[in-house]
Amino acid sequence: MDFALNLSPDPYILVLTGAGLLIALVAWLPLALRRLPLSLPIVCIGIGAAIFSLPQMTLRPLPALYPEITERFSEFVVIIALMGAGLKLDRVFSFRKWAITWRLIAITMPLSIAAITLIAGWWMGLSWTLALLLGAALAPTDPVLAADVQVGPPKSGEEDEVRFGLTSEAGMNDGFAFPFVHLAIVLAAAASTGEAWFTKWLTYNVLWEIGAGVAGGYAIGRAFGWLTFHVPAKTKLAKTGDGLIALSATFVSYGLTELIHCYGFLAVFVTALTFRHAHRDHDFQLEMHELTEQVERIAMMVLLILFGGALVGGLLAALQWIDVAAALVILLVVRPVTGLIGLVGHRANLRERLTLAFFGIRGVGSIYYLAYGLNEMGSVECGDRLWAIVGLIILVSILMHGITVTPIMRELDRSQGRDPDAEDAAPPPGLLGPASSAPPTS
Repeated sequence: MDFALNLSPDPYILVLTGAGLLIALVAWLPLALRRLPLSLPIVCIGIGAAIFSLPQMTLRPLPALYPEITERFSEFVVIIALMGAGLKLDRVFSFRKWAITWRLIAITMPLSIAAITLIAGWWMGLSWTLALLLGAALAPTDPVLAADVQVGPPKSGEEDEVRFGLTSEAGMNDGFAFPFVHLAIVLAAAASTGEAWFTKWLTYNVLWEIGAGVAGGYAIGRAFGWLTFHVPAKTKLAKTGDGLIALSATFVSYGLTELIHCYGFLAVFVTALTFRHAHRDHDFQLEMHELTEQVERIAMMVLLILFGGALVGGLLAALQWIDVAAALVILLVVRPVTGLIGLVGHRANLRERLTLAFFGIRGVGSIYYLAYGLNEMGSVECGDRLWAIVGLIILVSILMHGITVTPIMRELDRSQGRDPDAEDAAPPPGLLGPASSAPPTS
Protein backbone atom coordinates (compact mmCIF):
# COMPACT_ATOMS: atom_id res chain seq x y z
CA MET A 1 0.00 0.00 0.00
CA ASP A 2 1.07 3.53 -0.71
CA PHE A 3 1.49 5.47 2.53
CA ALA A 4 2.95 8.58 0.87
CA LEU A 5 2.33 11.60 3.07
CA ASN A 6 0.25 14.40 1.55
CA LEU A 7 1.81 17.63 2.80
CA SER A 8 -0.56 20.01 1.00
CA PRO A 9 -2.59 21.78 3.70
CA ASP A 10 -6.35 21.48 3.83
CA PRO A 11 -7.81 25.05 3.78
CA TYR A 12 -10.49 24.00 6.27
CA ILE A 13 -7.85 22.81 8.75
CA LEU A 14 -5.88 26.03 8.25
CA VAL A 15 -9.00 28.08 8.99
CA LEU A 16 -9.68 26.11 12.17
CA THR A 17 -6.10 26.52 13.32
CA GLY A 18 -6.11 30.22 12.56
CA ALA A 19 -9.44 30.68 14.38
CA GLY A 20 -8.05 28.89 17.43
CA LEU A 21 -4.94 31.08 17.49
CA LEU A 22 -7.07 34.19 17.04
CA ILE A 23 -9.33 33.31 19.97
CA ALA A 24 -6.28 32.60 22.13
CA LEU A 25 -4.94 36.06 21.27
CA VAL A 26 -8.32 37.60 22.10
CA ALA A 27 -8.11 36.08 25.56
CA TRP A 28 -4.44 36.69 26.27
CA LEU A 29 -3.30 39.87 24.55
CA PRO A 30 -5.32 42.39 26.65
CA LEU A 31 -3.54 41.13 29.77
CA ALA A 32 -0.13 41.05 28.11
CA LEU A 33 -0.52 44.60 26.78
CA ARG A 34 -2.01 46.09 29.93
CA ARG A 35 1.09 48.02 30.99
CA LEU A 36 2.75 48.41 27.59
CA PRO A 37 2.52 51.46 25.31
CA LEU A 38 0.90 49.19 22.75
CA SER A 39 -2.69 48.33 21.89
CA LEU A 40 -4.52 45.26 20.66
CA PRO A 41 -5.45 46.92 17.31
CA ILE A 42 -1.76 47.64 16.55
CA VAL A 43 -0.89 43.98 17.09
CA CYS A 44 -3.82 42.85 14.93
CA ILE A 45 -2.77 45.10 12.05
CA GLY A 46 0.79 43.79 12.31
CA ILE A 47 -0.45 40.19 12.22
CA GLY A 48 -2.61 40.94 9.18
CA ALA A 49 0.24 42.64 7.36
CA ALA A 50 2.54 39.68 8.05
CA ILE A 51 -0.02 37.07 6.93
CA PHE A 52 -0.95 38.85 3.70
CA SER A 53 2.70 39.50 2.86
CA LEU A 54 3.34 35.77 2.52
CA PRO A 55 3.93 34.75 -1.11
CA GLN A 56 1.33 31.98 -0.78
CA MET A 57 -1.37 34.55 0.09
CA THR A 58 -2.92 35.80 -3.14
CA LEU A 59 -6.05 37.40 -1.64
CA ARG A 60 -6.05 41.22 -1.55
CA PRO A 61 -8.71 42.31 1.00
CA LEU A 62 -9.15 45.80 -0.46
CA PRO A 63 -12.50 47.42 0.39
CA ALA A 64 -12.95 48.67 -3.17
CA LEU A 65 -12.84 45.06 -4.42
CA TYR A 66 -15.41 43.86 -1.87
CA PRO A 67 -17.70 46.86 -1.25
CA GLU A 68 -20.75 44.95 0.04
CA ILE A 69 -18.72 42.71 2.36
CA THR A 70 -16.84 45.75 3.67
CA GLU A 71 -20.08 47.57 4.44
CA ARG A 72 -21.82 44.63 6.10
CA PHE A 73 -18.91 43.34 8.15
CA SER A 74 -17.99 46.78 9.50
CA GLU A 75 -21.69 47.35 10.23
CA PHE A 76 -21.81 44.13 12.26
CA VAL A 77 -18.74 45.06 14.31
CA VAL A 78 -20.11 48.53 15.07
CA ILE A 79 -23.54 47.39 16.30
CA ILE A 80 -21.95 44.85 18.66
CA ALA A 81 -19.66 47.57 20.01
CA LEU A 82 -22.60 49.94 20.52
CA MET A 83 -24.47 47.37 22.59
CA GLY A 84 -21.37 46.77 24.69
CA ALA A 85 -20.83 50.50 25.21
CA GLY A 86 -24.40 51.07 26.37
CA LEU A 87 -24.43 48.11 28.75
CA LYS A 88 -21.30 49.21 30.62
CA LEU A 89 -22.36 52.79 31.33
CA ASP A 90 -23.25 53.12 35.02
CA ARG A 91 -24.41 56.76 34.87
CA VAL A 92 -28.18 57.14 34.71
CA PHE A 93 -29.29 58.95 31.60
CA SER A 94 -30.35 62.58 31.99
CA PHE A 95 -29.67 65.74 30.01
CA ARG A 96 -27.84 67.30 32.95
CA LYS A 97 -25.69 64.31 33.88
CA TRP A 98 -24.84 63.71 30.22
CA ALA A 99 -23.89 67.35 29.57
CA ILE A 100 -20.42 66.40 28.37
CA THR A 101 -21.95 64.05 25.78
CA TRP A 102 -24.20 66.73 24.30
CA ARG A 103 -21.26 69.10 24.04
CA LEU A 104 -19.22 66.56 22.07
CA ILE A 105 -22.20 65.59 19.88
CA ALA A 106 -23.80 68.99 19.28
CA ILE A 107 -20.68 71.18 19.08
CA THR A 108 -17.53 69.13 18.49
CA MET A 109 -18.88 66.74 15.85
CA PRO A 110 -20.60 69.32 13.56
CA LEU A 111 -17.52 71.55 13.77
CA SER A 112 -15.35 68.55 12.87
CA ILE A 113 -17.55 67.69 9.89
CA ALA A 114 -17.42 71.29 8.66
CA ALA A 115 -13.65 71.55 9.11
CA ILE A 116 -12.90 68.24 7.37
CA THR A 117 -15.29 69.13 4.54
CA LEU A 118 -13.50 72.44 3.98
CA ILE A 119 -10.08 70.75 4.07
CA ALA A 120 -11.19 68.09 1.59
CA GLY A 121 -12.98 70.50 -0.73
CA TRP A 122 -10.68 73.55 -0.81
CA TRP A 123 -7.30 72.02 0.00
CA MET A 124 -7.46 68.45 -1.32
CA GLY A 125 -9.54 69.31 -4.38
CA LEU A 126 -12.37 66.80 -3.88
CA SER A 127 -15.88 67.58 -5.06
CA TRP A 128 -18.03 69.10 -2.32
CA THR A 129 -20.30 66.06 -2.07
CA LEU A 130 -17.33 63.72 -1.61
CA ALA A 131 -15.73 66.21 0.77
CA LEU A 132 -18.91 66.15 2.88
CA LEU A 133 -18.99 62.34 2.80
CA LEU A 134 -15.39 62.27 3.97
CA GLY A 135 -16.17 64.74 6.75
CA ALA A 136 -19.18 62.72 7.92
CA ALA A 137 -17.16 59.49 7.83
CA LEU A 138 -14.18 60.86 9.75
CA ALA A 139 -15.83 63.11 12.34
CA PRO A 140 -17.34 60.46 14.68
CA THR A 141 -15.14 58.80 17.28
CA ASP A 142 -15.09 55.03 17.00
CA PRO A 143 -16.91 52.78 19.50
CA VAL A 144 -14.88 49.72 18.46
CA LEU A 145 -11.25 50.79 18.81
CA ALA A 146 -11.71 53.03 21.84
CA ALA A 147 -11.97 50.28 24.49
CA ASP A 148 -8.81 51.44 26.27
CA VAL A 149 -10.27 54.92 26.90
CA GLN A 150 -13.79 53.82 27.75
CA VAL A 151 -15.44 52.98 31.06
CA GLY A 152 -14.85 49.60 32.66
CA PRO A 153 -17.36 46.76 32.97
CA PRO A 154 -20.74 47.40 34.65
CA LYS A 155 -20.42 48.27 38.36
CA SER A 156 -16.60 48.33 38.20
CA GLY A 157 -16.46 51.95 39.36
CA GLU A 158 -14.25 53.00 36.43
CA GLU A 159 -16.43 55.85 35.18
CA ASP A 160 -14.63 59.15 35.57
CA GLU A 161 -15.64 62.12 33.43
CA VAL A 162 -13.10 61.36 30.68
CA ARG A 163 -14.00 57.70 30.27
CA PHE A 164 -17.70 58.43 30.46
CA GLY A 165 -17.46 61.25 27.94
CA LEU A 166 -15.53 59.19 25.39
CA THR A 167 -17.80 56.15 25.82
CA SER A 168 -21.07 58.02 25.57
CA GLU A 169 -19.79 60.14 22.67
CA ALA A 170 -18.76 57.02 20.73
CA GLY A 171 -22.18 55.50 21.38
CA MET A 172 -24.20 58.52 20.35
CA ASN A 173 -22.26 60.07 17.50
CA ASP A 174 -22.53 57.08 15.16
CA GLY A 175 -26.25 57.76 14.91
CA PHE A 176 -26.00 61.53 14.69
CA ALA A 177 -23.37 61.44 11.93
CA PHE A 178 -25.66 59.52 9.61
CA PRO A 179 -27.76 62.55 8.51
CA PHE A 180 -24.59 64.14 7.11
CA VAL A 181 -23.71 60.95 5.23
CA HIS A 182 -27.21 61.02 3.73
CA LEU A 183 -26.81 64.72 2.97
CA ALA A 184 -23.78 63.91 0.82
CA ILE A 185 -25.74 61.15 -0.92
CA VAL A 186 -28.80 63.31 -1.67
CA LEU A 187 -26.62 66.19 -2.87
CA ALA A 188 -24.85 63.84 -5.26
CA ALA A 189 -28.21 62.60 -6.56
CA ALA A 190 -29.61 66.13 -6.84
CA ALA A 191 -26.60 67.23 -8.88
CA SER A 192 -27.58 64.78 -11.62
CA THR A 193 -31.39 64.98 -11.38
CA GLY A 194 -31.95 68.58 -10.32
CA GLU A 195 -34.66 67.54 -7.85
CA ALA A 196 -35.36 69.48 -4.67
CA TRP A 197 -33.72 67.78 -1.71
CA PHE A 198 -33.72 69.93 1.44
CA THR A 199 -37.26 69.28 2.73
CA LYS A 200 -37.03 65.52 2.23
CA TRP A 201 -33.60 65.36 3.83
CA LEU A 202 -34.67 67.41 6.86
CA THR A 203 -37.99 65.67 7.50
CA TYR A 204 -36.96 62.12 6.63
CA ASN A 205 -33.20 61.69 7.12
CA VAL A 206 -32.98 63.99 10.14
CA LEU A 207 -36.27 64.21 12.03
CA TRP A 208 -37.84 60.84 11.22
CA GLU A 209 -34.75 58.64 11.23
CA ILE A 210 -33.35 60.11 14.46
CA GLY A 211 -36.71 60.31 16.24
CA ALA A 212 -37.85 56.85 15.20
CA GLY A 213 -34.42 55.41 16.00
CA VAL A 214 -34.55 56.73 19.56
CA ALA A 215 -38.19 55.68 20.07
CA GLY A 216 -37.67 52.26 18.54
CA GLY A 217 -34.52 51.60 20.52
CA TYR A 218 -36.25 52.63 23.74
CA ALA A 219 -39.27 50.40 23.11
CA ILE A 220 -37.13 47.37 22.30
CA GLY A 221 -34.91 48.00 25.32
CA ARG A 222 -37.97 48.17 27.58
CA ALA A 223 -39.32 44.93 26.12
CA PHE A 224 -36.04 43.06 26.63
CA GLY A 225 -35.62 44.55 30.10
CA TRP A 226 -39.07 43.31 31.12
CA LEU A 227 -38.49 39.82 29.70
CA THR A 228 -35.08 39.58 31.35
CA PHE A 229 -35.68 41.03 34.79
CA HIS A 230 -39.38 41.61 35.55
CA VAL A 231 -41.52 38.71 34.32
CA PRO A 232 -42.48 36.07 36.94
CA ALA A 233 -39.36 34.65 38.60
CA LYS A 234 -39.47 31.19 37.02
CA THR A 235 -39.49 32.48 33.45
CA LYS A 236 -37.39 35.64 33.48
CA LEU A 237 -34.36 35.40 31.25
CA ALA A 238 -31.90 36.56 33.91
CA LYS A 239 -32.38 33.16 35.57
CA THR A 240 -30.64 31.48 32.64
CA GLY A 241 -27.39 33.40 33.15
CA ASP A 242 -27.01 33.33 29.38
CA GLY A 243 -25.48 36.55 28.09
CA LEU A 244 -26.55 35.67 24.55
CA ILE A 245 -29.70 37.67 25.21
CA ALA A 246 -27.59 40.81 24.71
CA LEU A 247 -26.76 39.69 21.16
CA SER A 248 -30.44 39.00 20.60
CA ALA A 249 -31.33 42.52 21.73
CA THR A 250 -28.63 43.93 19.42
CA PHE A 251 -29.87 42.15 16.31
CA VAL A 252 -33.57 42.68 17.03
CA SER A 253 -33.07 46.37 17.74
CA TYR A 254 -30.98 46.96 14.64
CA GLY A 255 -33.14 44.80 12.39
CA LEU A 256 -36.54 46.15 13.40
CA THR A 257 -35.50 49.79 13.33
CA GLU A 258 -33.79 49.41 9.95
CA LEU A 259 -37.00 47.81 8.63
CA ILE A 260 -38.84 51.06 9.37
CA HIS A 261 -35.97 53.05 7.82
CA CYS A 262 -34.47 54.80 10.81
CA TYR A 263 -30.99 54.87 12.30
CA GLY A 264 -30.23 51.40 13.63
CA PHE A 265 -26.91 52.47 15.18
CA LEU A 266 -28.68 55.00 17.36
CA ALA A 267 -31.44 52.50 18.17
CA VAL A 268 -28.96 49.84 19.34
CA PHE A 269 -27.23 52.24 21.72
CA VAL A 270 -30.56 53.46 23.12
CA THR A 271 -31.69 49.84 23.49
CA ALA A 272 -28.52 49.08 25.46
CA LEU A 273 -29.02 52.06 27.77
CA THR A 274 -32.67 51.16 28.35
CA PHE A 275 -31.83 47.48 28.88
CA ARG A 276 -29.20 48.48 31.45
CA HIS A 277 -31.68 50.75 33.23
CA ALA A 278 -34.19 47.90 33.63
CA HIS A 279 -32.14 46.57 36.58
CA ARG A 280 -28.92 48.48 37.01
CA ASP A 281 -27.48 46.44 39.90
CA HIS A 282 -28.16 42.92 38.63
CA ASP A 283 -25.04 40.82 38.04
CA PHE A 284 -26.57 39.56 34.80
CA GLN A 285 -25.63 42.96 33.34
CA LEU A 286 -21.97 41.96 33.70
CA GLU A 287 -22.57 38.60 32.03
CA MET A 288 -24.26 40.26 29.06
CA HIS A 289 -21.46 42.81 28.77
CA GLU A 290 -18.75 40.13 28.90
CA LEU A 291 -20.29 38.14 26.08
CA THR A 292 -20.83 41.14 23.79
CA GLU A 293 -17.28 42.29 24.48
CA GLN A 294 -15.82 38.90 23.58
CA VAL A 295 -17.78 38.73 20.33
CA GLU A 296 -16.82 42.33 19.55
CA ARG A 297 -13.12 41.68 20.07
CA ILE A 298 -13.11 38.57 17.89
CA ALA A 299 -14.90 40.42 15.09
CA MET A 300 -12.67 43.48 15.56
CA MET A 301 -9.51 41.38 15.35
CA VAL A 302 -10.68 39.70 12.15
CA LEU A 303 -11.48 43.07 10.59
CA LEU A 304 -8.15 44.59 11.63
CA ILE A 305 -6.21 41.60 10.33
CA LEU A 306 -7.95 42.17 6.99
CA PHE A 307 -7.14 45.88 7.31
CA GLY A 308 -3.48 45.00 7.79
CA GLY A 309 -3.75 42.85 4.67
CA ALA A 310 -5.30 45.73 2.76
CA LEU A 311 -2.41 48.00 3.78
CA VAL A 312 0.19 45.66 2.28
CA GLY A 313 -2.14 44.96 -0.65
CA GLY A 314 -2.09 48.54 -1.92
CA LEU A 315 -4.77 50.37 0.07
CA LEU A 316 -2.61 53.49 0.36
CA ALA A 317 -1.35 53.45 -3.24
CA ALA A 318 -3.68 56.24 -4.38
CA LEU A 319 -2.48 58.70 -1.73
CA GLN A 320 -1.13 62.09 -2.71
CA TRP A 321 1.25 64.10 -0.54
CA ILE A 322 -1.47 66.62 0.18
CA ASP A 323 -3.62 63.78 1.53
CA VAL A 324 -0.90 62.86 4.03
CA ALA A 325 -0.67 66.45 5.24
CA ALA A 326 -4.47 66.71 5.47
CA ALA A 327 -4.66 63.47 7.47
CA LEU A 328 -2.22 64.82 10.05
CA VAL A 329 -4.16 68.10 10.29
CA ILE A 330 -7.44 66.23 10.78
CA LEU A 331 -6.02 64.13 13.62
CA LEU A 332 -3.69 66.63 15.29
CA VAL A 333 -5.58 69.89 14.79
CA VAL A 334 -9.23 69.42 13.86
CA ARG A 335 -10.30 66.99 16.58
CA PRO A 336 -8.28 68.54 19.44
CA VAL A 337 -9.38 72.09 18.60
CA THR A 338 -13.05 71.28 18.04
CA GLY A 339 -12.99 69.09 21.13
CA LEU A 340 -11.67 71.93 23.28
CA ILE A 341 -14.23 74.33 21.76
CA GLY A 342 -17.04 71.93 22.64
CA LEU A 343 -15.80 71.68 26.22
CA VAL A 344 -15.53 75.42 26.87
CA GLY A 345 -17.27 76.10 30.17
CA HIS A 346 -17.45 72.44 31.18
CA ARG A 347 -16.48 71.72 34.77
CA ALA A 348 -13.70 69.25 33.85
CA ASN A 349 -10.15 70.41 34.58
CA LEU A 350 -7.64 71.20 31.83
CA ARG A 351 -5.99 67.76 31.92
CA GLU A 352 -9.36 66.06 31.46
CA ARG A 353 -10.43 68.40 28.66
CA LEU A 354 -7.14 67.85 26.81
CA THR A 355 -7.51 64.08 27.12
CA LEU A 356 -11.11 64.19 25.87
CA ALA A 357 -10.12 66.39 22.95
CA PHE A 358 -7.10 64.28 21.98
CA PHE A 359 -8.67 60.82 21.95
CA GLY A 360 -10.91 61.25 18.94
CA ILE A 361 -10.12 57.75 17.71
CA ARG A 362 -11.06 56.92 14.11
CA GLY A 363 -11.69 53.33 13.07
CA VAL A 364 -14.37 50.84 12.06
CA GLY A 365 -17.19 53.39 12.01
CA SER A 366 -15.34 55.42 9.39
CA ILE A 367 -14.94 52.30 7.26
CA TYR A 368 -18.68 51.65 7.43
CA TYR A 369 -19.76 55.20 6.62
CA LEU A 370 -17.46 55.48 3.63
CA ALA A 371 -18.48 52.04 2.33
CA TYR A 372 -22.16 52.88 2.78
CA GLY A 373 -21.85 56.28 1.11
CA LEU A 374 -19.87 55.02 -1.88
CA ASN A 375 -22.20 52.05 -2.35
CA GLU A 376 -25.23 54.36 -2.34
CA MET A 377 -23.63 56.87 -4.69
CA GLY A 378 -22.58 54.19 -7.18
CA SER A 379 -19.55 54.74 -9.39
CA VAL A 380 -17.20 57.37 -7.95
CA GLU A 381 -14.07 58.42 -9.84
CA CYS A 382 -11.77 58.90 -6.86
CA GLY A 383 -13.08 56.04 -4.72
CA ASP A 384 -9.61 54.52 -4.35
CA ARG A 385 -8.25 57.85 -3.15
CA LEU A 386 -11.02 58.18 -0.57
CA TRP A 387 -10.28 54.70 0.73
CA ALA A 388 -6.58 55.56 0.87
CA ILE A 389 -7.26 58.74 2.86
CA VAL A 390 -9.56 57.00 5.34
CA GLY A 391 -7.17 54.05 5.60
CA LEU A 392 -4.24 56.35 6.38
CA ILE A 393 -6.19 58.28 9.02
CA ILE A 394 -7.33 55.06 10.69
CA LEU A 395 -3.78 53.69 10.64
CA VAL A 396 -2.23 56.86 12.08
CA SER A 397 -5.02 57.10 14.69
CA ILE A 398 -4.50 53.49 15.79
CA LEU A 399 -0.74 53.99 16.06
CA MET A 400 -0.84 57.43 17.68
CA HIS A 401 -3.65 56.76 20.14
CA GLY A 402 -2.61 53.15 20.75
CA ILE A 403 0.92 54.10 21.78
CA THR A 404 -0.14 57.01 23.98
CA VAL A 405 -3.30 55.62 25.59
CA THR A 406 -1.61 53.55 28.31
CA PRO A 407 0.71 56.25 29.74
CA ILE A 408 -1.90 59.02 29.40
CA MET A 409 -4.75 57.10 31.03
CA ARG A 410 -2.51 55.77 33.80
CA GLU A 411 -1.30 59.30 34.56
CA LEU A 412 -4.90 60.52 34.52
CA ASP A 413 -5.83 57.82 37.06
CA ARG A 414 -2.98 58.83 39.34
CA SER A 415 -3.97 62.51 39.12
CA GLN A 416 -7.47 61.54 40.29
CA GLY A 417 -6.21 59.52 43.24
CA ARG A 418 -6.55 56.05 41.69
CA ASP A 419 -3.76 53.50 41.53
CA PRO A 420 -3.81 51.80 38.11
CA ASP A 421 -1.54 49.05 39.50
CA ALA A 422 -3.79 48.20 42.45
CA GLU A 423 -5.19 44.68 42.63
CA ASP A 424 -8.78 45.96 42.51
CA ALA A 425 -8.15 48.28 39.56
CA ALA A 426 -10.40 47.65 36.59
CA PRO A 427 -8.91 44.93 34.36
CA PRO A 428 -8.38 45.29 30.63
CA PRO A 429 -11.22 44.34 28.28
CA GLY A 430 -12.22 40.69 28.40
CA LEU A 431 -10.97 40.04 31.94
CA LEU A 432 -13.42 39.69 34.79
CA GLY A 433 -13.99 42.80 36.84
CA PRO A 434 -14.60 43.14 40.59
CA ALA A 435 -18.34 42.77 40.16
CA SER A 436 -17.94 39.27 38.73
CA SER A 437 -17.03 37.85 42.10
CA ALA A 438 -20.28 38.93 43.70
CA PRO A 439 -23.01 36.32 44.17
CA PRO A 440 -25.80 36.39 41.59
CA THR A 441 -28.66 38.74 42.33
CA SER A 442 -32.08 37.18 42.18
